[in-house]
Amino acid sequence: MKNIIKEVLPESIAEEVGIEVGDILLSINDTIIDDIIDYRFLAADEEITLQVQKASGEVWDIEIEKDYGEELGLEFGGGIMDKAKSCSNKCVFCFIDQLPKGMRETLYFKDDDSRLSFLQGNFVTLTNMKEEDIDRIIKYHISPINISVHTTNPDLRVKMLTNRFAGQIYERMERLAENGIMMHAQIVCIPEMNDGEELEKTINDLYKLYPQVNNVAIVPIGITKYRENLHKVKTFTKETSKETIDLVKRLQDKFYKEISEPFVRLSDEFYLVANEEIPDADFYNGYSQIEDGVGVTRYFRESISSQLDELDLSKKGEYTVVTGDLAYNEVKSAMASITSKNKKIKITVEKVLNKYFGETITVSGLLTGTDIINHLKNNIKTPYLIMPDNMFRRGYELAPEEYIMLDDVTIPMIEEALGVKVIPCDYSGDGFIELLNSYNEEE
Repeated sequence: MKNIIKEVLPESIAEEVGIEVGDILLSINDTIIDDIIDYRFLAADEEITLQVQKASGEVWDIEIEKDYGEELGLEFGGGIMDKAKSCSNKCVFCFIDQLPKGMRETLYFKDDDSRLSFLQGNFVTLTNMKEEDIDRIIKYHISPINISVHTTNPDLRVKMLTNRFAGQIYERMERLAENGIMMHAQIVCIPEMNDGEELEKTINDLYKLYPQVNNVAIVPIGITKYRENLHKVKTFTKETSKETIDLVKRLQDKFYKEISEPFVRLSDEFYLVANEEIPDADFYNGYSQIEDGVGVTRYFRESISSQLDELDLSKKGEYTVVTGDLAYNEVKSAMASITSKNKKIKITVEKVLNKYFGETITVSGLLTGTDIINHLKNNIKTPYLIMPDNMFRRGYELAPEEYIMLDDVTIPMIEEALGVKVIPCDYSGDGFIELLNSYNEEE
């Protein structure tokens, strides 16, 4: 049953009024609660009446007076109270469609749920939404929403998403913008499909909705070796990456003059593949798009550089750091700056090629435990193995020993296979020097 209360926070309003784990929330102010959005919106008021069904079947009406927006202290199962809406698209670039068989079932689920966009930052396409769903976003002011746009050309979007409803995207975004909904847009860019003139048109269309469309992130398509019977696509080369950088730079210069910020940003992969310099820190304006790989390299550099003076020079130790092909040179340079500062620290950087998904996948976040173990087996010479935590499914509820990789390999499994201590670290470089200080042995 939906709306079962899984946790009542200690010393909360809910605990004070006698709500218990296992109770069922039926309504707030006589409105039936369908999901977490209803709950968040209705529970924000200063005066509310909860209808709660106890384990005995008895129904309580509980009147509460509180500050506006003050939390009740209730937690529900599943995050959104019911099942996430699955994706109805068949996108030509979908990574899930390129997964090998035999992985855990949850990896094959494609969510496309605006509630998860609001709560967890997931990107949605808006293709499986009815007009009443758009009305609800506006009514409850569900904002911001992260939207997978890809193109504003209706015919091209239908083709790219293989969904006859996909062409409505811009009309819906216009309506959301008119009602004050903040949006972040993402474009998965594919050579000879939605790049070039199509990309320029899409960016300019989205810019017309600024500031409600607050920013745009462009990421290149990722292709695994498992694309049998899928649409034939190309990946970005050094030349086409440079062409895309130049196109976007021209638009960024225009936007800078008008709104004093670039509006649209490319993920780091474009710059690294093109062998072009990464923009400076100010360009990324707080790194709000870092989860899209936008600015990770610059943030990593800044993090290591700013922490370097904190390195404890009385410590020593030997470490191996693993990374993917794309970030290898960057990570190697950063580790060299550390070992130059303290020559008693030895760090070996290992570039692990992605055999599991194919060597066209070069980012470290898509490496698997299988490839790391195979690469380092009988080859690692240090007692510690440092791994970026974006290689793992993780969360506040998980201890490091429960972190799990895409192929279901866990930290204890890696430690047993390699005979080392695995240290997960923030992939952005935050706290890396502190981590070394805590694990180093004193001279």
